[in-house]
Amino acid sequence: MQAPEPPSLEAIRAARARIAGAALRTPLVRLGGDDLPAEIWLKLENLQPIGSFKLRGAVNAMALVPPRALARGVWTASAGNMAQGLAWQARRLGIPCAVVAPDHAPDIKLQAISRLGARVLRVPFPEWWRAITQHAHPGMEGLFIHPVSDPAVIAGNGTIGLEIVEDLPDVDTVVVPYGGGGLSCGIAAALLALRPDARVLACEVETAAPLAASLAAHAPQAITHTPSFVDGIGGASVLEEMWPLASRVLAGSIVVSLEAIANAIRLLAERQHVIAEGAGAASVAAALTGGAGGGKVVCVVSGGNLDSAKLARILAGEMP
Repeated sequence: MQAPEPPSLEAIRAARARIAGAALRTPLVRLGGDDLPAEIWLKLENLQPIGSFKLRGAVNAMALVPPRALARGVWTASAGNMAQGLAWQARRLGIPCAVVAPDHAPDIKLQAISRLGARVLRVPFPEWWRAITQHAHPGMEGLFIHPVSDPAVIAGNGTIGLEIVEDLPDVDTVVVPYGGGGLSCGIAAALLALRPDARVLACEVETAAPLAASLAAHAPQAITHTPSFVDGIGGASVLEEMWPLASRVLAGSIVVSLEAIANAIRLLAERQHVIAEGAGAASVAAALTGGAGGGKVVCVVSGGNLDSAKLARILAGEMP
């Protein structure tokens, strides 16, 4: 697959105009407490209508497709959040939507996809990952919109970077959960244009951290993926089409444990009254290690779609 180029500032600004009225401009709030290693700010994408940043890219990508090309509907491969974004916009447009989801996808996300009117096909993780790497799956009809490497999706994600720089012009570091790289690379493209002195760091969970392995080896690496409650990030490998862009615009990857992410979920709920899913809290867990450095650090809370039973266990000090 062809490697995407970083979206231009003009493309990101055009995406912002297209998604206005659909995606929210989310708040940037400071994490309270005197026991933090930096001045930590939270970009609350969990407040989007679908509970995730994915709405930005989905709406922008579909807005750029001629109506006749959407007539047979759209489909994607997603653990839940991109699927919700695509289904949300498909319902607005009155077209069919289908989703290939991994068998470990949480019920809260699958139920939300169904409520939005999309058809869900659950498959084993390797089969789902093949759909992402090959951009195809047997029996799927309509237009495929890739959840990560579609240039319009990346540009839509980049609108988060615009908002961060406008709200915190002297930001030093932005920490972004890394699933396939579409979010982090989109944000990095905006910061390169507007705040080139700032760093964008990825964060990953130790049970699935292909970017850290790839950066260490200077080439895309496959890893052993272990499913966990952190379902929104972590693939079996770095997508080859994303490697040239990710290795160019990202300053590194901070790998955190499941325990650190659970602690971050609990801290956000108790101290900030924010509900984050595992992927969304990974950025906060990474910043709390001190690995993002000092100064002004923005953590992208990418989503908040966490099963209530898992949240209850985490708040009780247990590991789901």
